[in-house]
Parts: sequence; structure tokens; C-alpha cells
Amino acid sequence: MSWTTRTDPSGLSVRWSAEVTARYRAEGHWRDSTLVDAARAAVADDPERVLLIEGETRLTRAEAWERALRLAAFFRVRGMKPGDVVSLQLPNWIETAIIALAARMSGLIINPIPPIYRESELSYILADCRAKMIFVPEVFRKHDHVATIAGLRDMLPDLRDVVVVRGEFAQNGRAQDWSTALSHPPLDEADLPAIDPASVMMVMYTSGTTGRPKGVLHTHYSFGNRVRAMGEAWCIGSGDTVFMPSPVTHITGAFWAFDMPWVQGCASVLIDVWSAEDGIRCIVDNRCTVSGGATPFLQQFLDLARDQPDALASLRLFFCGGTTVSPALIREASETFPGCLFFRAYGSTEMTCATLGIQDQSQADMGAETDGLVRYPTEVRLVDNDDVTVPDGEEGEILARGPGLFAGYLNPADNEGTFDDDGFFRMGDLGRVVHTDYLVITGRKKDIIIRSGENISPKEVEDVLGTHPAVAEVAIVAMPSAATGEKGCAFVICRPDRSLDLSEIKRFLDSAGLARQKFPEHLVLVDDLPRVPSGKVKKDVLRRRARDLSLGPNA
Repeated sequence: MSWTTRTDPSGLSVRWSAEVTARYRAEGHWRDSTLVDAARAAVADDPERVLLIEGETRLTRAEAWERALRLAAFFRVRGMKPGDVVSLQLPNWIETAIIALAARMSGLIINPIPPIYRESELSYILADCRAKMIFVPEVFRKHDHVATIAGLRDMLPDLRDVVVVRGEFAQNGRAQDWSTALSHPPLDEADLPAIDPASVMMVMYTSGTTGRPKGVLHTHYSFGNRVRAMGEAWCIGSGDTVFMPSPVTHITGAFWAFDMPWVQGCASVLIDVWSAEDGIRCIVDNRCTVSGGATPFLQQFLDLARDQPDALASLRLFFCGGTTVSPALIREASETFPGCLFFRAYGSTEMTCATLGIQDQSQADMGAETDGLVRYPTEVRLVDNDDVTVPDGEEGEILARGPGLFAGYLNPADNEGTFDDDGFFRMGDLGRVVHTDYLVITGRKKDIIIRSGENISPKEVEDVLGTHPAVAEVAIVAMPSAATGEKGCAFVICRPDRSLDLSEIKRFLDSAGLARQKFPEHLVLVDDLPRVPSGKVKKDVLRRRARDLSLGPNA
């Protein structure tokens, strides 16, 4: 397959292959329609069906469609043109889905930004993508977002408008509130621009765990394909109510809040401040059937609901990913709530849903022991350091491609070295293929500990140590060592009223049959681990801490 670049209607440079486009369109993986077409059809079919739920608020399809047309009119009045970027730094509020639909109606590019980001991240992202408008809360979790963005305005010449959601703020006309934005008459549908489904519709920044954040470009084609793929694989339909705790400013949350209710007919329940107690309440009150998220969400659910057998009784499916997921956690969840299918899935912001987990209870063992089934049209290739494909069962660097693959990074220079000659994306992870077409993640390629010339995968040790009764969560990183070059440093969150020391860790790993060179040689007990908004542990932060600790007298 030959790849080149083309100029998107937005003016951005994107990766492009005429051969791939023709193939995916012919096979039906890329469709010449957008979310707007799906939403229009859904409104015509059942305008009063509930689309989104947040607390006591219920938003119907008709209400969402009408508000999106009003916001599209606001975009038009403010001079936003197809290809312009509109950012949203909002929690999991219903308004985010209105913004996403209105932006799609207008041919704009949405740029979701996690609410936890502050001046440094926010100024970088807004300048990098040249956002012309941003939606922010007035105050969220005691942080004054309006003051933050006001302090950055002089650094952001492209930023023309600030819209404050759930607030009443204006500063010399430089900010508007949400009610004002929706005060315009709904835009006539005949006035909506024609949208090329191959055009960019989202720029979402990576967490930066391996370097500075990079803007990931998704098109209507790539994003829509993954929504349908998940919906079809997991039989999502009008009978489902989804509880989505993952931030809508993360790729998983965006799928399930922005698109899935329109495309598959389900309703999605949003929660803006996470707690396991409130999460369980959302599931019980709304009889949710589907949920998912990173390891901490599932672990906290289990810790709280273990003695409440009816708490998650309505759930039929829970997918887990975004960070290390131990087989023991999935097995424990399955045993505690046998009516729900728990499984691991794998992907990234760039290559979303590289695996789709499993589909039914007959695959339950694979749901715990692997990171899911690789299904065409997604393709996975595992290679050695020379880019030679390794045999099944052997560890290799994971490369993936498919109709859900992003269209490249916002800055074309970031694409260098990211793809192989056949268009496969380098995921940055190591893994192996088992049972013909199941993928097992064995670690990050850059997460290897090299001890006395031996490569050690932290994930292998984490999976075993995670089964210790005192361990709630563990992350292991490389720590400099004068004796061996590197050694393992384990950061551990203990379960309530339990403790752990290094000798017990070594005893436990020895009893599990691990080679001694894999044992962590330094232990740090912590109350929490640094995370990106999706819940993934920021191992770069832990590596820096381990490096600093290695300089101390007790290292």
C-alpha cells in the first residue's frame, strides 16, 4: 500500500492512501455519512427517546438536535468556518455532546481537553491546534477555569471566543455564557455545509507519557468506524443504557457520550466527579447494562460492591483497558458478578480499539488471560528490533492498522518513524499473539527494565504481584543501579489495613516461580499513583521519582 499526504479541507496535512480508501469504502468500513446523518435519522425515528442522562436530567434526541442547531447558528454568527478548531475543557456534562454534534454539523474540528489540565498544558494545546473558540466551566472542582483562560488570552492570538458553561460570566465582552450561545434561532438544516467524511473531525492530544503531547487527528471515517465496530461486536442497541465514567475528553468517553447513543440507539449516563459510590448509584438507578473503564474504576467497583450482590446486577458487559489489567482482577470480577461479561480490550488514542475484547461467555478465559481478539479489518503485526515479523507466541513490538487508525499527527514531523512502510502504526507496546488471533500485552517497549543485560517486562511482575492479598495496585519502573545498570522499583498501593515489605514481595514472587532477577529491589508504598485523565498510570513520573530516589542514601 502506498501512502502519501494530502491537504485536508481544514488545511491540515494528513496521511492518505487512495488504495486504502477505495478498499475500506468498498468493504463498507468507511461510509459516506457522518454523525449528523445518524442523528437526523434517529430523531426522525423516535424524537422523544432519551439520549443522555446526567443526575436527574434527561435529554431526548429532539432536544439535543434542536440545541445543536442553535449552537451551529452561534458558530455561524461568530464566524466559525469548516476546518476551524473548537476546544472544550469540560467535565462529563450533557453540554459536551451538544457541542460535539453542533461542531460536526458545522464542519468544525473538536478538540477535547481534560479539565485537570492547567496553564502549561492548556496554553500549549490551544496554541498548537490554533483553536478559535473554547468552552470551559466557570468553576469546577474549586478551580476557576475562567480566570485561567483569561490569563492566557494574550498568548493565544487565534482564540477569539470563550464560552462559559454553567456560569454567568463576562469580562469586557471577552467571554459569553452558554445560554447566550443557545439564544440564536436554530440553523436551517438546508444551510448546513456539506461535510467530506474523509475530513478531520477531531484533534485529541496524547497524554504525553512518552514525551510532549501530540495532536492526534481523527476523521469522520476513522471515528465512525470504531463506534460501529464496538456497537456491533458487543450488540449495543436501544435496550442498553451505558454508564460511562471515563472522561469525555478521552477517546473512550468521547465514543460513548458523543456518538454511540446516536449510532446504536442506547442511552448514556454521565457522571462529572467520579466515586465508586456514585457510580454504583448511577448503575442501580438507571438499570445500566454496559460500562467500562480503566483498572481503577473496576477495582473500586469491586471493593465497594463485593458484599452487595445486587449492586451491579443489571450489567451484562464491562470492558476494561487503558492501563495494566491483571488476569486476577477480571477473574475476580467475573466470579463476583457472574451475570456480567468482564474482559480486557486494547487500543490507543491513535489506533482505537485495536482489539474488541470478547463477545460472549464462551470466550471468558480469553477475556481474562488476553487483551482481546484481533478481528479484521483491524490488522496487527508483531516485529523484532529489525522489523521482522516474529512467530506466534513470541514477544514483539506491536504494529497495527485498520479503518480506525488516525490520519496522522497534527504536526507532520511527529509522524516520522511512527509508521512502517505498509502503513502500520507503532503502538509503543510489546506483546504476543496466542491462540491464533488473541493479543496479550506484555509491556511497553520503552518500559523495559534492563538489569545486568537482561530485559525484564514490568507488566509480567505487576500481574503476579497484583494477586497478593495486600496489594490494591502496583506499578513497577526502572530505577538506576550502580551494580546492575537498572533494577525494578515497585510503587504499591496497599489494601485497607494491610501492609507489605520488600521481603514479603520477594517471598511471594519466589513462590509464584518468577526468576529472581525479575524481583523488584526497591519498594515505595504510596496512597495513589499519578495518572492521566483516562486512569492510565503516568510511568514517566514514576521513573523520575525512582531516579531521584536512587540518588538518596538508602537506594
